[in-house]
Amino acid sequence: MELKGKRVLVIGAGISGFAAAKIARKLGAEVTLSDAKQEADIQEDFQEMRSLGVHLVFGPQEHALLEGTYLILVSPAVPLRIPLLKEARARNIRIMSEVELAYSLAKAPIAAITGTNGKTTTTTLLGLLLKAHYASVGVGGNIGVPLSEVAEEIPAEGYIAAEISSYQMEATEHFHPHIAAVLNVTPDHIVRHGSMEVYQAMKERIFREEIEGDYLVLNYDDEKTRGMAERAKAQVAFFSRTQALRRGAVLLDGAIILRWEGKELPVISVKELGIKGPHNVENAMAAILMAYFAGVTVEEMQPVLKEFRGVEHRIEYVTTIDGVEYYNDSKATNTDSAIKALQTFDEGIILIAGGDDKLTNLTEFMQLVKERVHHLILVGAAAERFHQEAKKNGVDETHIHEVGFSMEKAVALAHALAKVPETVLLSPACASFDMYHGMAERGRHFKSLVQGLQR
Repeated sequence: MELKGKRVLVIGAGISGFAAAKIARKLGAEVTLSDAKQEADIQEDFQEMRSLGVHLVFGPQEHALLEGTYLILVSPAVPLRIPLLKEARARNIRIMSEVELAYSLAKAPIAAITGTNGKTTTTTLLGLLLKAHYASVGVGGNIGVPLSEVAEEIPAEGYIAAEISSYQMEATEHFHPHIAAVLNVTPDHIVRHGSMEVYQAMKERIFREEIEGDYLVLNYDDEKTRGMAERAKAQVAFFSRTQALRRGAVLLDGAIILRWEGKELPVISVKELGIKGPHNVENAMAAILMAYFAGVTVEEMQPVLKEFRGVEHRIEYVTTIDGVEYYNDSKATNTDSAIKALQTFDEGIILIAGGDDKLTNLTEFMQLVKERVHHLILVGAAAERFHQEAKKNGVDETHIHEVGFSMEKAVALAHALAKVPETVLLSPACASFDMYHGMAERGRHFKSLVQGLQR
């Protein structure tokens, strides 16, 4: 991409925005980084940006920012509907996501993963599987490392595993991974995208540019992803826990089997798999297919699949206190993800849920709470609605506890209520922004409080 001497506007002062600004400067552009917040309200250090000669603009984003601008690089957190970007489109100024910038810079092929749930686990596992075969592997995207930084570092003979969110796809037109996967699509981010249809369309952009020689991995058991095969130009490979497909990855007699081009390759038994729960069997199947298409052999995969224990904040074991196990599932920011966590445990759960309410339907979630949860402890802004929905779905009123905006009270109450063989589980089914800066901060606070119970 030729940017030398051209004016580039980066919108959004976060991880992606910083990465985009640095790369644009490296390519010789005159860079302005703008954020609608004031500098004092942003928890970032701008010293590096200033040292690189990036012009910083905080507060109201006036149309004057667009004067002479050749390209706008937009962070995932910034919706395209903001007035400045509407004006940019009216002026025919190109708007690009940091993900598309990364693709334009990448030398190595990209294997990209999206879906409502399971992205981080699957991307992390895929990265480890690729490392079993390739000397140089990068893992980035919506996983905490900007994809553009990874794209610059990995040589052509390496491989890149990318976690991609619907937000990142919103300003992306020409992103073209060699291998793509859509794990599932359930209601989420409707406030941002406006409808379930638009949300799904953003997910489908991940494979829109793929061609005949590429691969698309889809979840056969998810009706919405299964139907995406009709719109794909790439070779489609399904995975399924419930159907004995003739092609793809299947679960037979407790083992994952890979079927492709006339071969039937036993990969690993579910008992040997390092990550637990039905949802993680699906995540593993997707990663196995993607790694296979990238050239990784089954023999190279097997040790990784046995050793991988999952990612932080996703059904993460914390400790055992007085015979009761504690798990951190802060990454469960929607009901579908929380449902998968509830399905993992059989002996009764003390559940801590609630947070920044996404206002999705709670019926299925609360029916499972009624079946599996012995005590429901509710925190944050969603507590009242969750309480009412729990009662509506038959959860015993005496087993519902509201503790306000206090994780300290929630953990203390869970500890007081829990008895062997119950499990204490933080699986909020909500975003975290009513109490924290993100789900990782929430999860780490929970873990520190649990560890404090042992002192």
